Amino acid sequence: MARDVDVAALVSDLRDGRRAAVSRAITLVESSALRHRVAARELLAELAAQPPAKPTVRVGISGVPGVGKSTFIEALGTHLTAAGHKVGVLAVDPSSVRTGGSVLGDKTRMAQLSVDPNAFIRPSPSAGTLGGVAAATSQAMSVLEGAGYDVVLVETVGVGQSEITVAGMVDTFLFLTLARTGDQLQGIKKGILEIADVIAVNKADAAGAGEDRSSEARVAARDLAGAMRMVRGPHEWAPPVITCSGLTGVGVDDVWARINSHREHLGEQGLLAKRAQQQLDFTWSLVRDELIDRLRRSKHVAAVREEIREEVLSGRLSAPAAADLILQTYDQTPD
Repeated sequence: MARDVDVAALVSDLRDGRRAAVSRAITLVESSALRHRVAARELLAELAAQPPAKPTVRVGISGVPGVGKSTFIEALGTHLTAAGHKVGVLAVDPSSVRTGGSVLGDKTRMAQLSVDPNAFIRPSPSAGTLGGVAAATSQAMSVLEGAGYDVVLVETVGVGQSEITVAGMVDTFLFLTLARTGDQLQGIKKGILEIADVIAVNKADAAGAGEDRSSEARVAARDLAGAMRMVRGPHEWAPPVITCSGLTGVGVDDVWARINSHREHLGEQGLLAKRAQQQLDFTWSLVRDELIDRLRRSKHVAAVREEIREEVLSGRLSAPAAADLILQTYDQTPD
């Protein structure tokens, strides 16, 4: 990223669909450098001034470990580009809490989609943020939409609270699961069933290891459909539970049809209201992040940090009292 960012030129290149510009713009909104943050705000304001004529389809995708999210996303993405869509994929990898490093292997696993001229895959580290979803993900979606991508798929790491986080920034949340993972209701948290808009039992291949996987998937789907009736009210959207195979592509078109059915259920006004609430929630998320950053940078807090640390470790100061003291120090001597 250059020291001085020509935002006007970057926006123009984005509007022209230049892939290099998309990469630069996402790098810009992901950057924590102050000069980049200022340019990123300007970029996002320019993009917001001319939104897409038709709302982009935003889909969050998560699932149990080993469910085959990358394989499924490649199958879905390829299906969509063949139908004339431009597809952006934001694949968030977990960052090490010790080193901050990340594998960033999703692009490698989506070999076919990564070379599709109508698709753009951006693997990025979660940087330790809650749920494994980077704070810049929402802004990266805006960049993709500004570049003409009409479908944005956000893959979460599938651990902790990542599902809740990504559900708060997309239109439809798709949860992938597997058959034969033990008791279906024990293996899937109730909270996920409450936020899922569509559930798909993946790896429903015609046969595998001498057994009928498609039959097992149908049984798992029936069990999950029963569970959904217990956690959803009678007047709420009833999330469909279907089967598919990311490996063979069977049922992927049905998953996309169910996603569109959910959008039709929301309706134009419902979708606008949902996105407006998401923007309000995102606003407060940005405020919290900025306050934490200012607290971390405060030289006055830094001056008492070691003393407070020793007091807490020795047991002479409780955690609530230590927190109050840190905040008091910041409030009395703001930088």
